[in-house]
Amino acid sequence: MTTDDLIRALVADGYVGRKPRAVLLIALLPATAFVAILFFTRIGFREDIDAALRTVRFQFKFAVIVPLALVALGALFRSAGPVFALGWWARLLPLPLLLLSAGVAAELLSIPRSDWMVRLIGSNAVNCMTLIPQLASGPLVIFITALKSGAPAHPGLSGAMAGLGAGTLAAVFYATNCFDDSPLFVITWYPLALLAVVSAGYFAGLCSLRW
Repeated sequence: MTTDDLIRALVADGYVGRKPRAVLLIALLPATAFVAILFFTRIGFREDIDAALRTVRFQFKFAVIVPLALVALGALFRSAGPVFALGWWARLLPLPLLLLSAGVAAELLSIPRSDWMVRLIGSNAVNCMTLIPQLASGPLVIFITALKSGAPAHPGLSGAMAGLGAGTLAAVFYATNCFDDSPLFVITWYPLALLAVVSAGYFAGLCSLRW
């Protein structure tokens, strides 16, 4: 019997205690609560939120970020056990990014070339790069702790999925504060902020999830 066969046999056996995905599902509540409390006590909505809700660019941000968060959390649940198999979640992960790329193409066609860099740089790049990781810090710790119940097959990758789940959850809240709604801004700074959280999750997974 190979090591992989042994792992699959152990997975197939009866499980004592809460299953890893159930633990993660339970962990999602305090993770979301952490982000919400920190957001509403320290950051809050942008001042023109009522007007922003009626603009296409603002709505488009959430058409990208919310599905990405749902897919990232789904992938996190799939990475919890001793057999790493993201399944069709792995195929869904690029879809929000493809939608965002289409939004960028539409933006480039609809505004003068002289405005491209202005829209890309925006006015909230520093906030984006700092607030998303700050909001994601609590959920990342919670998710990594929950993953310990599942003996993940690939600690680094599972940690990275925890970082992506935590980062996208934070990004959903942060996007209601960010004044920069251009797809050019979103495709530049949001992924950089998420990369910081994913990297932190990867190394946290390597250190904390080995078995």
